[in-house]
Amino acid sequence: MTTPATDPVPLLQELIRINTTNPPGDEGACVAHIAEILAQCPEVDVQVLGPDDNRTNLVARFPGRGEAAPLLLHGHSDVVPVTGQDWLYPPFEGLLVNGEVWGRGAIDMKGGLAMMLSALMRLREAGERPAGDVVLAVVADEENGSRVGAGYLMNNHPELFDGIRCAIGEEGGAGIELGGCRFHPVVVAEKRACWLRITLRGPSGHGSRLAPPDSAVAKLGRLLTVLSGVRLPRHQTDAADRMLAALAAALPEPLDEAVRRLRADRVRDNIPAGLPLEEALYLDSVLRHTINPTVVRTTEKINVVPGEISVDLDGRILPGEFSVADFTAELRELIGEDVQVDLLLEGSKVEPAALAEPEFGDFYDCLVEILTKADPDAVPLPMITPASTDARLFAQLGIRCYGWLPMKLPAGTDYRSLLHRANERIPVEALEFGTQCLTELLRTYRYTNC
Repeated sequence: MTTPATDPVPLLQELIRINTTNPPGDEGACVAHIAEILAQCPEVDVQVLGPDDNRTNLVARFPGRGEAAPLLLHGHSDVVPVTGQDWLYPPFEGLLVNGEVWGRGAIDMKGGLAMMLSALMRLREAGERPAGDVVLAVVADEENGSRVGAGYLMNNHPELFDGIRCAIGEEGGAGIELGGCRFHPVVVAEKRACWLRITLRGPSGHGSRLAPPDSAVAKLGRLLTVLSGVRLPRHQTDAADRMLAALAAALPEPLDEAVRRLRADRVRDNIPAGLPLEEALYLDSVLRHTINPTVVRTTEKINVVPGEISVDLDGRILPGEFSVADFTAELRELIGEDVQVDLLLEGSKVEPAALAEPEFGDFYDCLVEILTKADPDAVPLPMITPASTDARLFAQLGIRCYGWLPMKLPAGTDYRSLLHRANERIPVEALEFGTQCLTELLRTYRYTNC
């Protein structure tokens, strides 16, 4: 029999019911709720920090046995909006329906926070301590740049993370479904954001007259044609190579051969053949920088041919030594040198989480061992995520970060694809599986190198 503090299901329901949609965030109520739970643990040092009472972060240090260096568990409390989405059940009621907890944040990532906190509380209830001190960081603002969340903590309170060498955080949307196999992602590297704005200019005029061929609208049409579905040059990193090798080894024929061809062909210009489209696009996106036009801004007057149009681009740079200059040079090959390009945001440049050859390190091995024991029929898979998480910030403190929130999900299901979408939900069994894995990690983790 578990108490509510050690059961991730009611805890997740409570967290979902605290609306932390970002913007505006208002994560303070969620942090206060978790702080109230931790108030029953006098041995745990709890600090609530942030730029104001509505945008707060919680950092709690659980004392360990001193057999390993401190470990960081980090998760964000904010969620994305539900505007314009058609939900089968209300997104902020945390309903339990047919063995699933429904609501915004169930996967991304209040479900992960519930697993982390429940694992810590289970150890405490059993009279145990983790192998080393565990720092739980519940941070704000991850869905909107992390400025008042992990960024605030890193810039203002880095001392709270002294001595930490490894961290566990969210998977960042990593996940793959192929050949009826169940894979457990272990994210070892992330792409980083490079958001750009292109400004197009040309003669303006009255909407009743034909626009000239050098108008901003004509240039917009040419730009969008060039960038829609564009595939930039391929760069295969060590992390991607290991990911593809492990994936090919686990898959049945003919999928295994398709992945081997993808791994071997380093200049392929076509979408990978022999794989389902969604998985092919995912794998292709971690082998090259990506760029997508996402926002177009111009006049709101229907009868005016605009003289200026801006286009915002969501760019993602591969992990490793690639720079913004490298990325924009590839973009310039497509759009030319005479187009104005401004940098809006550059994601933090950090090294991949674990690239020591030939192994990723004994902490990575520990993660794999726990997954293999808990789910012998599944395959732990080292992955690159095309998104970015707060790991990019904590890594700047010298912490090696892994995306690892185990969920035992039936093959053929699409739970991981529901983050940011309508009807986000998580099976109760997946929550319990993740909590058990995290509890075992806290009890037994080790590392001599990460």
